[in-house]
Amino acid sequence: MLAIGVMIWLGSELMFFSGLFAAFFTIRANAANGVWPPPGTHLDTVRGIIFTLVLVSSSFTMQYAVRLVEFRNRKSARRWIVITFILGSGFLLNQLFEWLFITTRWYTNSYGSLFFIMTGLHGLHVFLGLVAMIFLLGRMRGDAGGDPGELSVVQGVSYYWHFVDIVWIGLFSCLFFLK
Repeated sequence: MLAIGVMIWLGSELMFFSGLFAAFFTIRANAANGVWPPPGTHLDTVRGIIFTLVLVSSSFTMQYAVRLVEFRNRKSARRWIVITFILGSGFLLNQLFEWLFITTRWYTNSYGSLFFIMTGLHGLHVFLGLVAMIFLLGRMRGDAGGDPGELSVVQGVSYYWHFVDIVWIGLFSCLFFLK
């Protein structure tokens, strides 16, 4: 039942991000002189690709943790959740680095506003996923069998984490590649 509730909630989150994508494409379509992104905007696409791969790989580590919980291997599952946490934290730290050192600011132009709003809200979702993993690890402490609802909680956190990864792929593609 928890998994269904998480999926319904993620549907509402999808609608939220859909509005951001709609704003992005509307503003992009109405860009001055058809130039997008505006001159002077420079993003480090190579580093973006590297950290996108880091975030996407964290989906695989999280899914492996779910599989281990299904086979009642809690100790190894906790290890893979920690690895997922480290990968997600690395992605978030890179995003903070980008925010600090990007030449375009949120007030520079519409692209800057969209970049900071979209990546900021996504970063908030990544942060909340990391917090969920901390609570999950707290719930999974000890080597005993765990409670009957543990698997559904791990799956719920996993669904959320996969959602965050998929949204990033869309955001990254729009912000870094669409010219």
